[in-house]
Parts: sequence; structure tokens; C-alpha cells
Amino acid sequence: MTERETLAEIVRKALDAGQTVEIDGLGTFQASAEGYEFLPQTCPQVFVAYVAEDLAPARRLSESLRAEGCAPWLDKDKLLPGQNWPRAIERGIEVSDAFVACFSRRSALKRGQFQSELRYALDRARQRPLVDTLEAVFVIPVRFEECAVPRRISDQVQYVDLFPDWEKGVRRLVKAIQRTARDRPLWALS
Repeated sequence: MTERETLAEIVRKALDAGQTVEIDGLGTFQASAEGYEFLPQTCPQVFVAYVAEDLAPARRLSESLRAEGCAPWLDKDKLLPGQNWPRAIERGIEVSDAFVACFSRRSALKRGQFQSELRYALDRARQRPLVDTLEAVFVIPVRFEECAVPRRISDQVQYVDLFPDWEKGVRRLVKAIQRTARDRPLWALS
């Protein structure tokens, strides 16, 4: 049995047991009266990158995005025990419509995973095909508080402040995410 056939058998058994099978960024398979059906992911996928010290505002942002019809990808919610987390994070970035980089005084200068995720997202953005619109976005910086955004980013990309008015900042962020998802080209499926 090939790997593909093995995977199909695992999915089939899960569906037969009444479970729903989610394929991150694409949609879900579920049992139906006719056998099985696939429900495509229709809400924008948003990868939320942050430093551990900013987990509380990152969670708040994820909940705000979810309330506005987005599907946030937050490592604390998506990663499973024993999962190859570096690869899962890369995949989460790859399948997302937008990458939200959360900046604070703690994140701007901290070395580590946040910086790695940010570099990977910037690299993925460069690999995407140029589109006819100048409005195409992928990396969207947000600031939780007054802080510096790295010049490499702030010189090219507009950021959103979530202070002093959190709701106004979230509305601006969601508008950019929805525009990106609406204009989602075929590369989003590859």
C-alpha cells in the first residue's frame, strides 16, 4: 500500500467513525448521507506570529479575528503533542492568506522563533507571483504598543496599531485580510 493509499484509509476510517477530518488551510471532510463530503475553507486563514511574552494579546487578537470571520493559526492552539513543530509552523505560514506579525517592545529585539517565522514569511511573500494589483498583501505588521517595527519592514509595509483603540485597529486589519483573501489567486491552493 502506498503512502497516499494509507493516508486515504486513515481518513476513511476516521470519517466512518463519525469524526471530521480537517486539512489545514483547505477545508474539512465529513460523513454525509451520500458518503463523504468536502467543505472548503472559505474564511481567510491568518497566521499569528508573536513572542511568548505576548501570548495574552496574541490570543486576544486571535479571538478578535475569529469573531470577524477569520481562521487564525496560533501555535498554542494548532500544534499537537509530538508534532514536528518547525515543519507545522512553516506549513501554517504557507497555507495562510495573511501573516500577522505582532510587534511589541519585547518582540522587536528578541532573537528566536518569532524572527525565524517573520523571515520565512517574508521569503514566502517574495516567492508569490506578482499580481495586477498593488493592494496585494501577505505580511501585515501589527503593534500591540508603542514600539519600533524593523526598518526592513516599516520602509515597505504599512503597519496597524492595536492601541489606543483595539477595535479600530482590528477593523483595519480585518479589512486588509479580507481583501487579500478575496483576491486569493491559484497559488493559494498549491
